Amino acid sequence: MQRASGRLQEGEHVLFVDCKQRQYMRQLIPGKRVHIRNGFFWADHLIGLREGHTVYNSAGEAFVLVRPTFAQFIPNLPRQAQPIYPKDIGPMLLWGDFYPGAHVVEVGVGPGALTIALLQAIAPHGRLVSYEVRQDFAARARRNVEIFLGAVPHWELKIADVFAGIEERDVDRIVVDLPEPWRLLKNATESLRPGGVFLSYLPTVLQVKELVDSLRLNSSFGLIEVFETLQRFWHVEARSMRPEHRMVAHTGFVVVARRLLHVPSPHEG
Repeated sequence: MQRASGRLQEGEHVLFVDCKQRQYMRQLIPGKRVHIRNGFFWADHLIGLREGHTVYNSAGEAFVLVRPTFAQFIPNLPRQAQPIYPKDIGPMLLWGDFYPGAHVVEVGVGPGALTIALLQAIAPHGRLVSYEVRQDFAARARRNVEIFLGAVPHWELKIADVFAGIEERDVDRIVVDLPEPWRLLKNATESLRPGGVFLSYLPTVLQVKELVDSLRLNSSFGLIEVFETLQRFWHVEARSMRPEHRMVAHTGFVVVARRLLHVPSPHEG
């Protein structure tokens, strides 16, 4: 199980960070070599060490050895689809109000980055049901979740077309990472409890406009919010501070809405 403490264990995925802060995630397999750039380590020499050691490969290059944080794990995880980045996942957890014990439906798992965040947010008594239509995406996401969290009994991964229907009822939260979330509003209405949160992640303004227009035409949703997050790191040295030359700017938009109870007004026939 990746989320461990104490000494490094066989089978774990660990992070090697060089003097230029470049990161390399590798698995510690007994009897095997760990190759990084021009040199290698024997995994047996690393298993049993504590985190934070500086280790040297066969070429004499120095690396700090640690377990990856979730933010470090996401850009290093094996994937076939683009992950949702840490700068977006954090605000999504807050605006979606994912809490311990929540019953959540996730639509579209990608490589599993958001899945991992949701599983941690709703643990230990919550329940996450993830829908994914592609078998290869589902298999990769399952493997990535196992790498970082190990066995997760409160997660169910379904290989199914969510447009055909969502089986779960009285769900607290629905989070969607698909290109046409407006097609899900009828199914989401039937699945979400009153007051529940519908949250969608979209890359383009045209998709956002289509979704927001559809939400406004649907009397079962309201309290709509749309935002994006921009992240800029800073370079700090003894006598100078400046923004990093590269900035993580636009990656996607987050659309949040609440499931409402529609009560006809006295003027409605």
